[in-house]
Amino acid sequence: MMERLRIGIVGLGMAVTPHARGLVDLADRVEVVHAFSPSAERRARFGESFPFPLCDSLETILDDTSVEAVLVLTPANTHLDIARRCAQAGKHVLLEKPVEITTARAQDLVAICDAAGVTLGIVLQHRFKPAAETLAGHLASGDMGTMIGCSTVIRLWRPQSYYDEPGRGSFARDGGGVLISQGIHTLDLMLSLAGPIVDVTGHALTSAVHRMETEDMVCAVARFANGAFGTIDATTAAYPGFPERIELICRNATASLSGTALEIAWHDGRRVNVAAEAGAGGTGADPMAFTHDHHRAVMADFVEAVRQGRPPRVTGVEALKVHRLIDALIAAGATQGPVSVAAASR
Repeated sequence: MMERLRIGIVGLGMAVTPHARGLVDLADRVEVVHAFSPSAERRARFGESFPFPLCDSLETILDDTSVEAVLVLTPANTHLDIARRCAQAGKHVLLEKPVEITTARAQDLVAICDAAGVTLGIVLQHRFKPAAETLAGHLASGDMGTMIGCSTVIRLWRPQSYYDEPGRGSFARDGGGVLISQGIHTLDLMLSLAGPIVDVTGHALTSAVHRMETEDMVCAVARFANGAFGTIDATTAAYPGFPERIELICRNATASLSGTALEIAWHDGRRVNVAAEAGAGGTGADPMAFTHDHHRAVMADFVEAVRQGRPPRVTGVEALKVHRLIDALIAAGATQGPVSVAAASR
């Protein structure tokens, strides 16, 4: 029997619910020792739903030597400072996406955790969808053949009231708009399936649908390292919101991953179909309307990684790849010229 990992939760806002539900499910492997928010109202509301001990100070978690890891669910612009303090206290860190508001700050965060010898995992849960894992397995086996095209479509809906919250959709708090706040999950999954992108050309803008500082619509062409080409289409202006879709055209087969459903069709007539999961959502006005199963899988992998002394499936270094892609997409939107992903960094 694996000894339970003792963790603290930092941040009890909108993002906490799927994580907390996953932690309840993993009670045989994880013990939540403290759950912290500086807001008494949030602590009270969280305490009504979940049976975890509450605290009103981050120092309570950092000073508790029995706490081995910290789950950080705070706004992106706070991640670097909190992760630094956790690493200095010898705590492993599981961090809600994005890593930070700029790639430079994200790189600093990854380097700090590495230097301290603590495990850093990033919550990019789309990789843990069973349909995505099935597709990844077929790609890795080689039976689909070389990829020659990849189309990624992220057509979500967020009402103006979503962006009316102070700081939401800003560079200072969130690091950007649809790409880093919503599309990052699907873009990360796409990179894990299709491989690295060399450069992108496209547009990034704020549509007439929203009043916000950053982009809510992106259209781009991408050139992959293996010579394939593809497209990226991301927005939060598509009412009422649709499942994110990744379509891969390969030499021997074509695959369509739509939300949690998968279809693969081979030239020789073989087919694979994975039905959509019940409770999948979060593409519309309620961003939290989805199953917590994939968050639970992220946390289970992180716990095993800490106990086994191995990297989690999505490390900080791995997450930096999608940050660099997002930087290139934003830069391409500003210049309308091809932008190298490796050279783009904020």
